Order: sequence, then structure tokens, then C-alpha cells
Amino acid sequence: MFINHLHNTDIILASGSPRRKQLLEDAGINFRIHTKNVEENYPVYLQRSEIPLYLSKIKAHAVKADFPDSLIIAADTIVVQRRDVFNKPGSAEEAKDMLRKLSNNMHEVITGVTICYGEKERSFYDITEVFFKPLSETYINYYIENHKPFDKAGAYGIQEWLGMVGIKKIQGDFYNVMGLPVSKLIDELEKMFNPELELNQINSNRPEEPNKYLYFGI
Repeated sequence: MFINHLHNTDIILASGSPRRKQLLEDAGINFRIHTKNVEENYPVYLQRSEIPLYLSKIKAHAVKADFPDSLIIAADTIVVQRRDVFNKPGSAEEAKDMLRKLSNNMHEVITGVTICYGEKERSFYDITEVFFKPLSETYINYYIENHKPFDKAGAYGIQEWLGMVGIKKIQGDFYNVMGLPVSKLIDELEKMFNPELELNQINSNRPEEPNKYLYFGI
């Protein structure tokens, strides 16, 4: 079973996020943390789903350079509302502005993940739609003053107070909003350690060929 391979593999989480650390621990994965300071800039022509993929690859490759024989897991999360991309707020005013825009609206949370292991590399992303109910200035100010969400894309944590009282519904993976789509991550790790699994999946998704020997008579 591929889980046994994971227990015998040096796994490094290339992220300092407490949420990703918690999620990997809860998934039963043994790992250590190593981060590198990288410029989180990206080309302006990238599509929204390509942005966190691009940044996750940069993070993974930076750590892989130091630990080429380890399995590296890197991730990046952005919040998107129409054409606006919300990263981590740089100030309380910026956080307030983000939450005012998210209030009574739907936005998408997109997390890109890159896994590197030797010569193998896999990248994927997941999208979750989040619907906020109207947020009063009192709610916004209270949350920012007490929870200081300056390390979170979109200026909120779904697992925190504002997520509990302010989110009306979500469509997609809850853990993706926390910063790591764990279910997809496990699937991709299993494919990495068991290539036949991916081949079987490709074959099962392939449309059936028409019957070459089916004839219609008149």
C-alpha cells in the first residue's frame, strides 16, 4: 500500500502555514517543514487557476534544490472575485477592503499544489466557491482586531470566527479553503507511487470504440 511508502519517505512541507501543517498531520502523514523565501510574483498573462500553480512550483523547486532526494509538497492559495485576485492583506485597511468586497458575494478559493520526488513532478489545483452573507462593519472590525488575518489570502480563515458566522454556504472542498485540498493530494500521491493506477484511470475514462463489426441490412 502506498501509505507504507509515505511512512518510509522523507517528506517536506514547503510551507509555514499552520493550517497546512494541521491538515497534513490530521491526514496521518509524517513530514517536516522547510521553507524558502521566494518572490511571490507571477506573469500578468496567467489565468486565475494558473497563478497558484505557478507559485506552488516556485516554492517546491526552491526547497527541492536543498533536498533533491526528499518528497516536496508545496502549495499556494488565492481568492478570486470576478477579475480581482486577493492575496494576503498587507494592512488592516487592506483586509477591511477585501472583506467588504467579499460581503454578500460569491468568490472562488483556488489552491495550487506541486509535488516533487526525484525526477517525478505533479501539479494540480482545486477550486471551491464560497458564499458570504452580508458582513457588517462591526463584524469586519471585530474579526480583524481579534484574529489579525494578515497571513491568509482574502483576509479570512474559514475555520475561524468569521467563517463560522459569516459564510452562508460553500461548493467544493472545505479543506481547499483552509489551504490544502487533502483528498486530491492523497490521490496524486497514490498515483505517484503507483503509476498503474493512473493508467487504469485513463483507460477507464476512454470512450468505447464503435463496434467495427456492426452491420445494418435493409
